[in-house]
Amino acid sequence: MNNESDFIKTVFGLKLRQQRQKKEWSLQDLADKTKLSKSYLNEIENGKKYPKHDKILQLAEVLNCKFDDLVSTKLDKNLAPFGELLQSDFFKEIPLDLFGINKNTLINIISEAPKQITAFINTLIEISQNYNLGKERFYFAVLRSFQELHDNYFPEIEEIAQNFASENNLKLGKNINIQHLEEILAKTFGYEIKSENFENHGTLNNLRSLYIPEKKLLLLNQLLDENQKTFIFAKEIGFNVLKLIPRPNTYSWLDFTSFDELLNNYYASYFAGCILIPKEELVEKLEDFFDENEWNSQKLADLISHFTNSPETFYYRLTNILSSEFGIKDLFYLCFVKKKDTDKIQILKELHLNQQQAPHANSMNEHYCRKWIAIKNLKELKENETLTSAQISHYKDSGLSYLVLSTSHKNPFSDGTNRSYCIGILLNSNSLKKIKFAKNSSVKSEYVGVTCETCNIYDCDARKTPPTRLEKENFNESMKKSIAKIRKEML
Repeated sequence: MNNESDFIKTVFGLKLRQQRQKKEWSLQDLADKTKLSKSYLNEIENGKKYPKHDKILQLAEVLNCKFDDLVSTKLDKNLAPFGELLQSDFFKEIPLDLFGINKNTLINIISEAPKQITAFINTLIEISQNYNLGKERFYFAVLRSFQELHDNYFPEIEEIAQNFASENNLKLGKNINIQHLEEILAKTFGYEIKSENFENHGTLNNLRSLYIPEKKLLLLNQLLDENQKTFIFAKEIGFNVLKLIPRPNTYSWLDFTSFDELLNNYYASYFAGCILIPKEELVEKLEDFFDENEWNSQKLADLISHFTNSPETFYYRLTNILSSEFGIKDLFYLCFVKKKDTDKIQILKELHLNQQQAPHANSMNEHYCRKWIAIKNLKELKENETLTSAQISHYKDSGLSYLVLSTSHKNPFSDGTNRSYCIGILLNSNSLKKIKFAKNSSVKSEYVGVTCETCNIYDCDARKTPPTRLEKENFNESMKKSIAKIRKEML
């Protein structure tokens, strides 16, 4: 709860509702007996109002309960689990309003079965702890859910970015003038911008930028290239134009203390994407690209380079545009990283629109399928090379197929690390109609799994480890069938 006053009002409302329900009275019945309005009583029960002393006496008399029992914040055994939940950080940590959920509605639901619902929530918390889901990962999961709820498209930010560009005579896209952006930050928003050798400050060599709000000072890592500076400038402009407070002051390593900071960081990044890859031109170019009858990797590479030198920015921008302008909402975006001299591959970023698509991050240290095109590219990548390709991935277990577009390259900021980005589009009647080459044999097909530990393609030549989790599931299912057979024979 936000504060002690909210807690006291909520507890009183719960107790009043409990006493009323014991009598099997409706809210109107209580209103008739106390001569208090139904709307007033409803606000009390929902924790919005706390009655004065004389009103509490009146309620206690009508309900035949003690005054002290109503005003005490001590809950009986039925509501005690809910009291613990109210005093925890649950309602503070989860931004219910983002999902259109009214806190009082949720409280009403929980109060109907406090033991069961609280036990369920505590179970989720325990699962998150067992799987090492800390606050940071929890916040990112909430943010992804919020993005998915809106198809990762925010027209109001698109419009604000477009209007800002017009008012400031910005040339959008790859030809954007970085000096112009720097000048806007300095003259319009009062920034001072300096280049800094972060390596002289301990473990900050992977920090790209640091903003010091007290001085409006933006420190840039001197290792940044022009494209990275451009993104940071566009993002800082986004913070100011969208009036985003609070905000994180670091990039790309994020130091945030609340979900609002993380959400505002996303909004500013979205604004930057609008500036760096304008929607109208991207839609026009994509329509031409999708109209090709055969797959051509060079054409995709040329399309990316037309807009940006950052494949990551391009692929992520596609998640905004494909859903809003092409009606392609069944898709996923993944960003992989592979460090030099190691076979370990991690998923750094992921986004799933419309449903939890087949390939997804796994926190159990399992081996991602080596037949994914993004991972194959990472393995085959040579020094200073960029690989762009496509694949039709058939997921045997789910029966779903995706057109996956992917680009891999050396991470321009840190030595010894390669990154791979991909966007997967579910093949259905809509996507096959919009993307002509998806039906052509020029795109190679592959049967894939999610992780080796869960994959049912037993003859896979790329398997890194046996399907241990799948085998355990099969064993358990076999045991159930055997037990059921025995029971049937014995009855």
